[in-house]
Amino acid sequence: MSAGFASADALNGEKHIFLLDKKGNEIQVGSVHFHAEADAFSYKLHMDHDKFRDYFLSMKEMKCLEGPELMCHLSYPYKQPHTVTADDLSWLSHDLLFMFKKPEEFGANFWNGVYYNMRVEDGVIKGVAEAVDLNLLASPPDDLNTPPMNEGERDEIDRAKRWLPDLVIK
Repeated sequence: MSAGFASADALNGEKHIFLLDKKGNEIQVGSVHFHAEADAFSYKLHMDHDKFRDYFLSMKEMKCLEGPELMCHLSYPYKQPHTVTADDLSWLSHDLLFMFKKPEEFGANFWNGVYYNMRVEDGVIKGVAEAVDLNLLASPPDDLNTPPMNEGERDEIDRAKRWLPDLVIK
């Protein structure tokens, strides 16, 4: 199978989104439907909110997964093209932003953001958690067509301390 075919297969049709804990256990959190266009793939994301619990943190309602820490989903709040290519899955990563916090901590800590840096590998989309300060999204970026959370905005995360350090879309 060629790399191009594997990439196209990973970005074609309905796929399921899983967050993985450190032992590889999967939690299905949603689905994404890809559609081929001229030079990219458009996508439509659906989060399965039945898996999440409602929290009111720092004056904002959030949908959070409960475990050793809370993982709260934060959708990218600004207009964006909802497109990806086999080499650039940035917009999808922006739609799958999370914030982590200990259940006993008060409020939301937006500097505890999680960005899943994604790549296509063996016909599957794999994401590795990186640290990002979600306060960056407090105001819209100047260019709505360029993902604002580029490599310079992200850092390595201590994977041993994170409940859900990986993401898979298959």
